[in-house]
Amino acid sequence: MADQKKIDKVTGVETTGHVWDDDLQELNNPMPKWWLYIMYATIIWSIGYMVAYPAWPLASDYTRGVLGYSQRQVVMDQIAAGKAAQSKFRDAIAQAELNEIQKNPELLEFALAGGAAAFGGNCAPCHGRGAQGFKGYPNLNDDDWIWGGDLEAVHTTIRHGIRNADEDSRQSDMPKFGQEQLLEKAQINDVAEYALSLSGAATDQEAVGRGAEIFAEQCSACHGENGAGNTELGAPNLANGIWLYGGDKKDVVQSIHTGRGGVMPPWHTRLDDVTLKQLAVYVHSLGGGQ
Repeated sequence: MADQKKIDKVTGVETTGHVWDDDLQELNNPMPKWWLYIMYATIIWSIGYMVAYPAWPLASDYTRGVLGYSQRQVVMDQIAAGKAAQSKFRDAIAQAELNEIQKNPELLEFALAGGAAAFGGNCAPCHGRGAQGFKGYPNLNDDDWIWGGDLEAVHTTIRHGIRNADEDSRQSDMPKFGQEQLLEKAQINDVAEYALSLSGAATDQEAVGRGAEIFAEQCSACHGENGAGNTELGAPNLANGIWLYGGDKKDVVQSIHTGRGGVMPPWHTRLDDVTLKQLAVYVHSLGGGQ
């Protein structure tokens, strides 16, 4: 004899027959039909998707799908289309001189946009997103340029870098006056005071007097008699209050003691000539270009 259906007296819903604690019954509430239909539809859709599109990873490849769709190829096609659209401007920049790019509004706009993108991906880690620089990394927004701030000078610096293995790299080596025992500790202190005095930051005038003689003998050949620097030699201007490694007394002493000497890579080994030109135009436009 078939089991009779049991109906819950409170809800009027059929029970499953499962009972707990003598009076707690499990109701038989099936999913709504619309919910089940949606679930069946998604199962069918997923099977169709796996057949039509790439879906299953294999040991060394993946299933391609009958439609042969490739998201990677779509991206590659978009990149190729973008390059084709840019080719008109890139070709023009490749043929133009740097000053000609500046004078052409269309090329200048394109170069600035491309230079900003290249700067963000290659230069910002050291110089900062806003090119503000950090201790040991020059601020590219001011008008203080160690190797010169005109377009050609900026382009050369970017292209060949500083103190690296490139045969055309910018090269300047400040003596390690302390490490190489060229000056005594007291002499380094005195010449540091003199260097600070050039921008009005000295605190010991007697030391300034002694340091002036040392500076004239040891430093003026590169930095100039008045400490104004020499861009041909890569000797910084010491009289404008802009300090690459910090302008505190201990920072200046450390610079004289060790000679510092940061390194910048030659970007022509990593970036194409058009991008290098765009970078030069962009950096020059930041506000401190000469």
